[in-house]
Amino acid sequence: MGEEGTEGMVHLLCLAASSGVPLFCRSSRGGTPARQQLPFSIIGSLNGVHMFGQNLEVQLSSARTEDTTVVWKSFHDSITLIVLSSEEGTSELRLERLLQMVFGAMVLLVGLEELTNIRNVERLKKELREALSGFAEAAGTAFVSLVVSGRVVAATESWWRLGTPEAVLLPWLVGSLPPQAARDYPVYLPHGSPTVPHRLLTLTLLPGLELCLLCGPRPPLSQLDPQLLDRWWQPLLDPLRACQSLGPRALPAGFPLHTDILGLLLLHLELKRCLFTVEPSGNKEPSPGQRRHVLRSFYALVTAAHFPPEPGQQEEKVENAAHRVQVPRACYQVSGTEEPGSGWRLVALHLGPRLLLLLLSAQSPTHGLRGLATHTLHALTPLL
Repeated sequence: MGEEGTEGMVHLLCLAASSGVPLFCRSSRGGTPARQQLPFSIIGSLNGVHMFGQNLEVQLSSARTEDTTVVWKSFHDSITLIVLSSEEGTSELRLERLLQMVFGAMVLLVGLEELTNIRNVERLKKELREALSGFAEAAGTAFVSLVVSGRVVAATESWWRLGTPEAVLLPWLVGSLPPQAARDYPVYLPHGSPTVPHRLLTLTLLPGLELCLLCGPRPPLSQLDPQLLDRWWQPLLDPLRACQSLGPRALPAGFPLHTDILGLLLLHLELKRCLFTVEPSGNKEPSPGQRRHVLRSFYALVTAAHFPPEPGQQEEKVENAAHRVQVPRACYQVSGTEEPGSGWRLVALHLGPRLLLLLLSAQSPTHGLRGLATHTLHALTPLL
């Protein structure tokens, strides 16, 4: 990236435009790759000032300090590239052309659709909702969902309104059963119908992806013939495969997530839905089982000591109004400080109806925990 004979540093940053979460960072000195990287706090500040300007309808394109030139450029409202150069004689025009070439290289290798796929989340959800509603009407039931590995990835409104016990237990039941092409399973609903059984019908659309229907005596399983399935689900094979690939990660392929994140729990307290994963990236310590235990313990701590588990539980009496004002919005916990590089970091952020809990590696700097959580929450908001 540099010119021969110069020893200045060049830093190239690629971030998700909607959230500011870094996708990759590269550095060079005199045209040779360098291991020196910018701290996450500086990356967040550089992106933050750019986003602040956009919110005020001001386009920040470049800036200069005594020895460094900075250029920002966003592409398709999806990717933001930032370059910092301390090379002698560098110009904004040259750096802007560099950013254009970098984005062109990204498109060359992975395609524009892959780079902007986060913007397609709402389209995917809309397509699945329309298919679920149409299939539910054709099958004569209002309770239909798509389940992947015991997780509900899309459902009709009636399914989402199920009581808390059955809303949790039904997908767990489906995920625990051995694979079958179709099932007709009697179930009692602990909240809605504890004495009269209902029928849980399941149909495997793709390996690991099941269509679930909760219904009464009708329809018979034989009525859900291939023609009905083909009519509603054959046109959506690509979106279905996108759901199928979620698996334990629970996030769309290519979703920008900081590499320090080992697990996350996002709760939408009004919709009573959640997004949970302890396998956001490759194999790292601790194990997924340990991560799950740590996140659950942290959730129990923060909901008991700091945040209300549901909005309605903060409706105190008038004499408690002063206490309600002091409810915190963020907290964190650090473990393993006695051994450098060991343990983990935990941070919780409560913003509006959403509560986000993150489990982070020990390398994540404590001073950047809230900024990282804020960026991650903004990135996850379109999903839940």
